[in-house]
This record gives sequence, C-alpha cells and structure tokens, in this order.
Amino acid sequence: MAQLRKRGLIAAVICSDTFMKLGSAQAKVFGVPDLPLLEIKHPLGGLSMEKVRERADVALPQLIRAIKAIKEKQA
Repeated sequence: MAQLRKRGLIAAVICSDTFMKLGSAQAKVFGVPDLPLLEIKHPLGGLSMEKVRERADVALPQLIRAIKAIKEKQA
C-alpha cells in the first residue's frame, strides 16, 4: 500500500484496533505517514462471514472519508 500511495494512488489499510499503533508506525517507516488506516475491531481471523461483514460495515464509511480527504488534497 505504501508504494501505491507514493505513486499518488488512493490506498488504505484495514487494521484491527490492536494493531493501529503498529500500523501507524509502519506507515511512517515506509514513508507514507498519511496512509489511511481503517480501524476495525480485533480479531478478524476465525470469524463467521456475518462477523466479517460487520467489520466491513465499520470500515466502509472510514474508506469513503479517506477517499474524499485524499481527493481534496489532490485538487
């Protein structure tokens, strides 16, 4: 994702709440401190499809806000 952002493309990472701090640190290390991190509840692994959809329902509005913010910066 970092490489995509560096090329000016819209990209974001879905990150569970447990790993948000790590995700933010890694984004900085890879040179994209503004990489949007979409926060979902931990864990994701081992969940039923219904629970995964619930996580996606939480991430989608965050993704839309991130896309709008990136497009505003590009304008």
